[in-house]
Amino acid sequence: MKSSYISKVKDKLEKLYHGQTEYLQAIEELIEYSEIEPYLEEVLVSENLLERLLLPDRVICFNVAWVDDQGEVQVNQGWRVQHSNLIGPYKGGVRFHPNVNESVLKFLALEQTFKNALTGLPIGGAKGGSNFDPKGKTRREVMRFCQAFMDELSRYIGPNTDIPAGDINVGTREIGYMFGRYRRLQNQFSGAMTGKSIEFGGSQVRVESTGYGVIYFVEKLLEHQQKSLDSMKIIISGSGNVALHTAKKAIEKGAVVLTLSNSKGYCYRNAGFTQEMVDELISNESRPKLDRLAEKFNAKWFDNDTPWEVKADIAIPCATQNELGAEDAKHLIDNDIQFVLEGANMPCTAKAVELFEGSKVVFAPAKAVNSGGVVASTLEMGQNAIFYPESFDLVSDKLKNTMGDIHDSCISHNESSYLRGANSATFSRLIIAMAEQGV
Repeated sequence: MKSSYISKVKDKLEKLYHGQTEYLQAIEELIEYSEIEPYLEEVLVSENLLERLLLPDRVICFNVAWVDDQGEVQVNQGWRVQHSNLIGPYKGGVRFHPNVNESVLKFLALEQTFKNALTGLPIGGAKGGSNFDPKGKTRREVMRFCQAFMDELSRYIGPNTDIPAGDINVGTREIGYMFGRYRRLQNQFSGAMTGKSIEFGGSQVRVESTGYGVIYFVEKLLEHQQKSLDSMKIIISGSGNVALHTAKKAIEKGAVVLTLSNSKGYCYRNAGFTQEMVDELISNESRPKLDRLAEKFNAKWFDNDTPWEVKADIAIPCATQNELGAEDAKHLIDNDIQFVLEGANMPCTAKAVELFEGSKVVFAPAKAVNSGGVVASTLEMGQNAIFYPESFDLVSDKLKNTMGDIHDSCISHNESSYLRGANSATFSRLIIAMAEQGV
């Protein structure tokens, strides 16, 4: 999209939020790689919809005071960014990590809004978290922090208002502690959070959903290209929930997964990881020590390195934002990578995306590929609303079908670019919703 109005809005936001690099990067990508119908562009300008769509409805910031095992009072900062509830209640994860800040959460909430709109489901976008670092903390310390965090967050959420879920370092255990606190504070059992344990309102496939969704999208993409996942060589970054379940489903479908990684380096296995190896990593309660397991897996460990120089057919970055830069993109292109799919939120830098879009590589963005988690969360919301759980196979089928619909929505808006297709589809839906609801 290009016009004097769009440039004016972009310049205004860059001046207002010049230090919030992740947020501005997300805005730049949305504007640069979007196309909308002329009649929608007229409404965009006349109602100042672009500025209204890009700015969050509210940013809630609060302190979280909690007591560690030594009896010392600790203080962390917490946030909830409620970006948009135009098409449904706010929906998005909560992450605990030292690098969590307002810019990161604003970018994630903006991305969540567009990702959720792309699913076709009635959900808005939000994101939250804290700079709390769970690494090295005891179970009791994590519990006390989660309860203190919910003491503040509970004021702003509810089953028809804002439904948080898990994210980085926030799994079923942490959701359980937060939901337990919310239930007691509100004196009601409601679907105010997703990612809960099966025993108290959780959904089947929720843990696996993001990773499985990645592969369901890959399958649909390859089908569109008249290709099959069978025997395709895949390089994956990360070794968390998304990466491992992406690897698990890929192997199940006959693909050869060559790499997994963490912040210390990457593990490469020429013959590919087996289902048993991935299951062992998934069953590990703590983050897998890949460097220590490399020898056991008959694999090579590459210290302080990333997997993007490995030759393969498909690359799926699943670790964190901006992990794959311009030089990495050049390596992948030079090695004739065919497909790059974002398994994490915005794992490719702006320059890397530009290089992929200008090459023969088929690039698919996170807002399409990474949608499986929120799809499963919405299915959990539905089960909570009617007090009736669904089977693993039924939820998995619904997830697969929805990922297929997301793929089809992308190509229906742009046959040659999944990025432009995804952005254009979501912009169109959100512009219409905002225009029809008035100022």
